[in-house]
Amino acid sequence: QVQLVESGGGLVQAGGSLRLSCEASGGTFSSYAMGWFRQAPGKEREFVSGFSRYSTYYADSAKGRFTISRDNAKNTIYLQMNSLKPEDTAVYYCAADRQFMDVRQGRADAWGQGTLVTVSS
Repeated sequence: QVQLVESGGGLVQAGGSLRLSCEASGGTFSSYAMGWFRQAPGKEREFVSGFSRYSTYYADSAKGRFTISRDNAKNTIYLQMNSLKPEDTAVYYCAADRQFMDVRQGRADAWGQGTLVTVSS
């Protein structure tokens, strides 16, 4: 079972940027589909971005502002977030599964503990 640890959250002003990292251990990293989710206070967890074997995917709220990437040599995926808005405030979670559809639908086998992103207006 792969284990995931997120980092990089923090407090940023609106319009600023943050880069989140998610380091994986305990599995064959390159064989996993991975993604980012977020959960704002009082709201359900939502998909932000993810990788299948062949493509990357973004929620409409992330398109044009967020970029997902992965470094297989470091067993790490990243989420570069630019032009942040107060509505991006949430706990961001990394997820991994051998099947991208399970990641995309929030049924991934592995989840990180989350990292808090707070965007002030």
